[in-house]
Amino acid sequence: MSDNPRMNGKSTGPRPQPRRVKRKRRSKPERWVPLLGLLIAGTSYGIGSLWWRSQVSPVQAQTPDADEQVISIPPGTSANGVGEILAENNLIHSPTAWKLWTRWAGVTNREGGFQAGTYQLSPSKSMTELAETIWDGKVQQASFTIPEGWNIGQMSRYFEQQGWFTADEFTAAVDAALLNPPEWLPGDIDSLEGFLFPDTYQIPVDAKTPEGVVASMLKHFEDTALPLYEEKGADSGFTLQEWVTLASIVEKEAVIDEERPTISGVFINRLEQGIPLGSDPTVEYGLGVTQTPDQPLTYAQVDTPTPYNTYRNPGLTPTPIASPGFASLEVSLKPSETDYLYFVANYDGTHVFTKNYNDHLRAQAQIRDRIDAQ
Repeated sequence: MSDNPRMNGKSTGPRPQPRRVKRKRRSKPERWVPLLGLLIAGTSYGIGSLWWRSQVSPVQAQTPDADEQVISIPPGTSANGVGEILAENNLIHSPTAWKLWTRWAGVTNREGGFQAGTYQLSPSKSMTELAETIWDGKVQQASFTIPEGWNIGQMSRYFEQQGWFTADEFTAAVDAALLNPPEWLPGDIDSLEGFLFPDTYQIPVDAKTPEGVVASMLKHFEDTALPLYEEKGADSGFTLQEWVTLASIVEKEAVIDEERPTISGVFINRLEQGIPLGSDPTVEYGLGVTQTPDQPLTYAQVDTPTPYNTYRNPGLTPTPIASPGFASLEVSLKPSETDYLYFVANYDGTHVFTKNYNDHLRAQAQIRDRIDAQ
């Protein structure tokens, strides 16, 4: 073995040390760049947020002077056009934020869109509240109520008293609708009496016209009453008009709900036996009068011949005499099974039902004596 260290593969000299790389320290401006970026971004966000809040805020605070405005959005108006209409009427601050809202609605794939119509909008509502109202189609509504048992004449006077339109305009619209009736209405019907469904209605203010009201009432009959006839009418043997006619007479006679099926049963019995219905309301309708406890129909009136006098004429009247409600329509298809053939009013809403004519006369005499004694 050699004594030379080099020959042994070992080195006895000092080992080289690793060289340290001296890092270059950032200057102070470079260290602030990320922080400055965050600050700018945060400031921009804050400014944008403040701007958005200012733009969507109500134009006017909720005060007694913040009157609602009636605004019409014509059919075919674009989303931007809706914003311009609102801005022109001082309901929003500017169309710019409106455009951003509509773009957001599109990005989120929101179903629907702004709907045409007449709206009642307040400057005390935020822009987003106004947008939601028009998007959802919450148009301005008008309300009217037609009680069960009213006829077309009473309806026409009601609308005139409400200031909607004149009585003549309403009756003209009824006549015009008969010239172009809905498909479900039989073609041989010469009057819409009985087919204008009685109820409380909420209709768009744009439909506050004679034609709009008539169309709404006919549509309500189609949606509410017609399915009942389609389901049970075939077994009754009545045509659509006969059914509504019978129901209208039941409606005018019935005051107490519990008696309604029995009154219908009496009329069905009389029709089946060929006995005249003998209904006072039909006489009143034919003569255009209304009896009261103090002024009942006279014998002369009851004996006056008209197509609607069911004392003189057997069977149903030529047309309905009023608009029946759903309850009267229903019992006219499903009356109570009864042996009664007569009834007479007590003038307190109730009736006395009898099975033969002699009992009927006695009931009439007792009621007259009681009224005379008062």
